[in-house]
Amino acid sequence: MTEISIFLDIPEITVLGTERTKQGDYHISVTTTNRGTHCRKCGRFIDNFHGYDKEIVLRHLPILDNKVYIHIKPKRFQCPHCSDKPTTTQKCSWYNARSRSTVAYEEYLLRCLINSTVEDVSMKEDIGYESMMGVLNRYIGQEVDWETIKKIEVLGIDEISLKKGHKDYATVITGYLYEKIRILGVIEGRKKESVEEFLRGIPERLRKTVKYVCSDMYEGFVNAAYSVFGKDIVKVVVDRFHIAKKYRECLDELRKQEMKELKKWLPKEDYKELKGAMWIVRKDENELTTEEKNVRNTLFDYCPDLKKGYELSNELTGIFNENYTKTEGTEKIRQWIKDVEESGLMCFDNFILTLENRIDEISNYFERRLTSGFVEGLNNKIKVIKRRCYGLFNINHLFQRIYLDLEGYARFLWPQRTY
Repeated sequence: MTEISIFLDIPEITVLGTERTKQGDYHISVTTTNRGTHCRKCGRFIDNFHGYDKEIVLRHLPILDNKVYIHIKPKRFQCPHCSDKPTTTQKCSWYNARSRSTVAYEEYLLRCLINSTVEDVSMKEDIGYESMMGVLNRYIGQEVDWETIKKIEVLGIDEISLKKGHKDYATVITGYLYEKIRILGVIEGRKKESVEEFLRGIPERLRKTVKYVCSDMYEGFVNAAYSVFGKDIVKVVVDRFHIAKKYRECLDELRKQEMKELKKWLPKEDYKELKGAMWIVRKDENELTTEEKNVRNTLFDYCPDLKKGYELSNELTGIFNENYTKTEGTEKIRQWIKDVEESGLMCFDNFILTLENRIDEISNYFERRLTSGFVEGLNNKIKVIKRRCYGLFNINHLFQRIYLDLEGYARFLWPQRTY
């Protein structure tokens, strides 16, 4: 049989012996090379050897897909400086006192947990569910460590639904730091008071660095940001894509009304030629095929008001696509409102009220063309996490899983481990 040497990557130890069981598991006995420790009472370094503590068995990184166990008897040392001569058990940096695994193996488990579930990793590694949760809780906090963040220039606030079809919401607070998304908090519910309490909990040194808050038009989020940061200091940016959704819904309602009227008086054969009109009206001009343009033009011949609404909708999209300053963008939006009023269309009436009430937050977009895209992208990732775990209703655990999926590879990569 060919023998190979395996580097255990454990510092300051000497291997005393190795045994392999019939099941293929490796049991490796080791002892430390450190000749002392610090007294648990006075804190001084002591090196008077006083025997061994009970043997500890620690799970380590697998070898060729076989389990590996490290056996060690921690050394004990007696303090000559304290009057009662207490003994202290030597502690090693490569395992935690509360754990039955080495640090290297626990980090391996966390890497396995990224984009997976606790249940799956428990089954694959033959580790108890509670043990896996213990590893997760030891390494991943249930709230953000503000000391690891230097500044937050752009803050994102959005809501997610914890249960499909239920009004069981959670608010997700994110930071957009150096073109990287950072999870800052997950709050139960979406009340203004809860969001405000969290924002006030951000250390003052970081609150001062916040320049923009990206959100949808929900008043609770907007008012919470103004209350904490100050309206004259922080600029709230209402996401342009939430705005687009609103005015396109108005156009969609107009299309439904017009199609309903057409169905009453248009011959069936002619009406069938308008098949697919819903998606045609929703598509961008440059995405339409020649056939779709013909259907759209036929529809507009029948429904001139729908044509007006379609053109006005595209006109507003064009305004957001242009590289205007905030002042120019605001003027263009106000002119668009006048154009709608002059058109005689009433389908945009409620939307115009929203525009007028939030014109400042909406036009803030033109300053840096910020959107909630980074927030929405994270929301999609959260949906995947929830589906993978068959639902996650514990807010603290949800925060841990989001953090691990975002930061796990960077934090627990093998070369970055230090003892």
